[in-house]
Amino acid sequence: MIYAVWLPLLVPFLAGPVGRRLATCLPPRHAVWLLTSAAAALALASTASLALLVVPGATHLRAVAALGKLLTPLRTGSPDAVVAVAVVAAALLGCSAALLVRAASRRRAQLRRAGRLAARAGGELVVLDEPGADAYALPGRPGRIVVTTGMLGALTAAEREALFAHERAHLRERHHLFAAVTDLAALCHPALRALREPLAYALERSADEAAARATGDRALTARAIGRAALAARAAGASGPARPTFALAATAGPVPRRVAALLGRPVGAADAARPRTARHLTALALLTCLTLSGGAALDAAVDLHAGIEAAQGESAGR
Repeated sequence: MIYAVWLPLLVPFLAGPVGRRLATCLPPRHAVWLLTSAAAALALASTASLALLVVPGATHLRAVAALGKLLTPLRTGSPDAVVAVAVVAAALLGCSAALLVRAASRRRAQLRRAGRLAARAGGELVVLDEPGADAYALPGRPGRIVVTTGMLGALTAAEREALFAHERAHLRERHHLFAAVTDLAALCHPALRALREPLAYALERSADEAAARATGDRALTARAIGRAALAARAAGASGPARPTFALAATAGPVPRRVAALLGRPVGAADAARPRTARHLTALALLTCLTLSGGAALDAAVDLHAGIEAAQGESAGR
């Protein structure tokens, strides 16, 4: 346990570089699922490791020792070091729990405010009378597409339809849930913040491709996204306040997304890339997950064996 328990805390630092590569070499929808699953799994493993680090130090407390029927604390190293590690691990767990509760409460409050905004419209589209250009997908039951009059005036009718198709894809595929999982995972381990950027790119690329299929015109979709981004940038701080969880076509590296739309379709682009590179990238991330999960499980088994041994010593006495 002494060595294995630390691996889940170190592996997330490798996830960022692998995730950035994965977002560009896999089809967007596949990348979205794999990146989100990786963030959740690595967060769970690192949290489990912190909890396992608390237990040996906690057995030095009489109440815990009595609860586990232990006459002696677990022998995993110097008592002072074990207790110090347990205190730090417990503090980190408490901090993560507080951040998770705070983030969940804030998101719930924002969703309620967004729901009141959406209730003003009877249909799918909510038009805000604002000169600043903005458009985003507002999740809910049902979801809404929010757009300002400034954005409507910046685009042609065909470009508006492409933009709406993009935001509609965000709602239909529930992209806000993938983003929420990754954001919450990042609160469990700071290194997982590096996965938020590649996931955001994959989400926007997935919606871009959905819009291109809906309109049947990749050039039109690329032009709509590019012009919408330019209009939103021109609006700057004068634009309307957007909920932090809302997904928008103007977010992320727009030039890269436009270039991808103007290139070959996703299927053709994937076929043109060396399969070995794609497989190796996916394998690298899966290896990270296996190492993290396996190490946490191994540490838990060792801890259980230590508890059984301590109980055996107690029984022998």
